[in-house]
Amino acid sequence: MKAQLKTLLLLTATLCSTQLLASNAASATPAAKLISLPAADLKWTEIPDTGGIKFANARGNLAGKGPYEAFVIFPAGKDNPFHTHSQNLPTVVLKGTFYAVIDGKRTEYPAGSFYDLPAKLPHYSGCVKGEDCLLFQYQADHFDLVSLDQKK
Repeated sequence: MKAQLKTLLLLTATLCSTQLLASNAASATPAAKLISLPAADLKWTEIPDTGGIKFANARGNLAGKGPYEAFVIFPAGKDNPFHTHSQNLPTVVLKGTFYAVIDGKRTEYPAGSFYDLPAKLPHYSGCVKGEDCLLFQYQADHFDLVSLDQKK
C-alpha cells in the first residue's frame, strides 16, 4: 500500500510538473521523446558546501537555468538556514520526514506528503534525524536558496 501511494504521488508530481512546463509544449513534436528514469539509472550530483545534499535531474537541470524536475536527497538531520526561494517550490516527500518552520510553527511532512512553498516565504527547513529524505521538486525556472541570515 505504501509503495502504491509513493508511486501515485510521483505520478501526480509528474503530471503537475508537466502542466508547469506547458510553455515548452509549443516546441514539442507529436513524437515527443520518452523520458524513462528507472531509479538505478539516476545520476546523482552532490551540491558543494551543503553537507551532502544531492540531486538527480529528471528533466532540465536543478543547478542550471530554466525549468527543471529533480529528485533531491537530504541527509538525515540536515537543516537549512533561514531562507526564501524566489519562486514557488512544489515538493513531494517520497522517503523520510522533511520539515518546514514558518512563522515559528514547525510542520513535518512524512513520506507521502506534498507542499508548495510560496515564493519569498521566509522559512527554515530540513530532514529529521533517523532516515535520509528523498524529495521530488520542480519549478518553472532555476532553483535558488536566498539565505536571510546573510542579509544586512
